Amino acid sequence: MTAGKTWILTGSLENFRINVERGFDVIGFKERRRNQAEQFEPGDEIVFYVTGLQEFGAIARVTSEVFEDRTEVWPPGSKGEAYPWRVDAEPLIVLAEERFVPALELVGELEHTAKWPAEHWHLAFQGQLRTVSEHDARVLRERLEAAAETSVPA
Repeated sequence: MTAGKTWILTGSLENFRINVERGFDVIGFKERRRNQAEQFEPGDEIVFYVTGLQEFGAIARVTSEVFEDRTEVWPPGSKGEAYPWRVDAEPLIVLAEERFVPALELVGELEHTAKWPAEHWHLAFQGQLRTVSEHDARVLRERLEAAAETSVPA
């Protein structure tokens, strides 16, 4: 199986916690993100960027095509938007909040953030959804895996 795309999904800590509670079984995208949501394919991976904290907290794998479901799972966004475009998913790496990876630590390694002046790196994660290069996908996966391995053994 060829590697799918890697996406960064920006969302609130509240929405992240809802995803954790649900076991990352379904991921929702805002109303105005329909065109992007329709590009998701099974096998794609989603890296979760928690706005406010400016940290990465999880990676999930998409397991379905996009579908529409308007059942409320997450509270409406800041502009009152629902999250009707959804994909089924499964968790790959889920970090405890104290193990989240600060984006600032990765700014110099990510190709995606190089598009902005260094002092404005955070603009790279504005907006809900974006794809990243294979290089960035590898960097993010390695850092989240390393953070997961430093957790207390079960």
